[in-house]
Amino acid sequence: MGKLISEWRAWANRALSEYEPLALLLFPLAAFLLASLFPLIFRLLDHPGSIKGALFSIVMAILRLIPGVTGYIEREKGKVVDKLQASVKSGRENWQTELPRAGLGIGVLERLKFEKSKDVQWKGRCSGTVYIGGSESDGHFSLINEAYSMFAHTNPLHLEIFPSIARFEGEVVAMTASILGSREKTSGGQICGNMTSGGTESILLAVKSSRDYMKAKKGIVKPEMIIPESAHSAYDKAAQYLNIKLWRVPVNGDFQADVKAIQRYVNKNTIMIVGSAPGFPHGIVDPIEELGDLALQFNICLHVDLCLGGFVLPFARKLGYPIPPFDFTVQGVTSISVDVHKYGLGPKGTSVVLYRNHEIRKHQFVAVTEWSGGLYVSPSVAGSRPGGLVAGAWAAMMSVGEEGYLEATKKIMEVSKTIQQGIKQIPGLFVLGRPDMTVIAFGSDEVDIFKVNDVMSSRGWHLNALQRPNSIHICLTLQHTVIAEDFLKDLKECVIAVQENPNAFEDGLAPIYGAAAKMPDRGTVQDLLIAYMDSTC
Repeated sequence: MGKLISEWRAWANRALSEYEPLALLLFPLAAFLLASLFPLIFRLLDHPGSIKGALFSIVMAILRLIPGVTGYIEREKGKVVDKLQASVKSGRENWQTELPRAGLGIGVLERLKFEKSKDVQWKGRCSGTVYIGGSESDGHFSLINEAYSMFAHTNPLHLEIFPSIARFEGEVVAMTASILGSREKTSGGQICGNMTSGGTESILLAVKSSRDYMKAKKGIVKPEMIIPESAHSAYDKAAQYLNIKLWRVPVNGDFQADVKAIQRYVNKNTIMIVGSAPGFPHGIVDPIEELGDLALQFNICLHVDLCLGGFVLPFARKLGYPIPPFDFTVQGVTSISVDVHKYGLGPKGTSVVLYRNHEIRKHQFVAVTEWSGGLYVSPSVAGSRPGGLVAGAWAAMMSVGEEGYLEATKKIMEVSKTIQQGIKQIPGLFVLGRPDMTVIAFGSDEVDIFKVNDVMSSRGWHLNALQRPNSIHICLTLQHTVIAEDFLKDLKECVIAVQENPNAFEDGLAPIYGAAAKMPDRGTVQDLLIAYMDSTC
């Protein structure tokens, strides 16, 4: 045996003696690199529509393989946080840091009014943010405020004391489910759920429930989930909180979830996949039916993020718009998140998480029996919750009704079409994909779209900056139904301004445009962020 090994070594040394030592060193490294990048290269060849995204992923993967690069990236992230924390005093000079010696009593209302007067004038100028139409002093705003004040002292944690809140929450959940598939014949049991503080908590609970459901059903103890690149960052938060491995997959050429690419990441540890209706960046509905088929094929969960679309898409479909399937009528869907505080026109801090059946939902609950305080059962992240918000959401849905939501949807869908068409007519701009709803993302191959966004900011418009590709979007609400012409006029003028003098905006706004700004400058915004970080430490 020893002789055979010696002969093999001699043969190998003779065969390799013709090669340079450097080549022998680089060959295994190149092979390792190719093996690491193979999934990305395969995706690039198989899906030419997502070439930019795949190429970016390949470049980033190569860079991260270089010794020291990953550490450098993490150090740079740390520098940003350190800079914010080191500059904290600049944002807190006039903040109240101790209790007043004598309480202000009712005089505090004047202080509240004064501080509120310094907020940005948001009416009709912000992307999303405020979804209710009209003024804060009348109409729907007043109704919600009154409903909240009536139940501001209540807490859903104590249902035996506040049965009214228990009923309101149950009815909000049932009414929401009724527009998202419970009226239809859906297999798997009765649709159920809970109210939450917002879309992030709804998503967090859906991920937690899916993780524990898959552990009980399939014994998965090293959970993984797969999401499109366009899925909300709440999934990253959920993955970090719940110790779940997260895979982000590039979208296809239409900015939709790439189902074939997602399938390649499915393995024995996969607990769930995700679709959005629509996705926050581009306002485009993912192919939920295809994702549902994939979930059924591999016996895993499918969560649909309807935080934006839950109170628009069902009514848009009734109005005749070509809306693809997106709710529990798709058999593979196991959970849905939908925000009442967006197009449901409810108070901020109200959302709903829904499940196809009680078997999945029961994994959302936390029950504690071992501590000395007795049995503790909680369905949500928070223990105590503001009952006033539950009452406000119920009041909003009951006051608007189906006819009201149809009317609101018609208005915002019409203004969405108007603004889409207007953007396409501005030389140098293009709309990304084919928006299904009220979010319109647009970019440019001729001007720096972020500089355009800067100039728009100087005119009081608050839009969202996007990446991959560089673009900005506007999320249209009832506040925008009367400002379409103003928006398009300003946008066209801002594009021309950047085209004519692009160097004037290298590090922010040129003085001529910044002089009439209606929003805090970047330094002020940074100070506010710094102060907020410090105040919450």
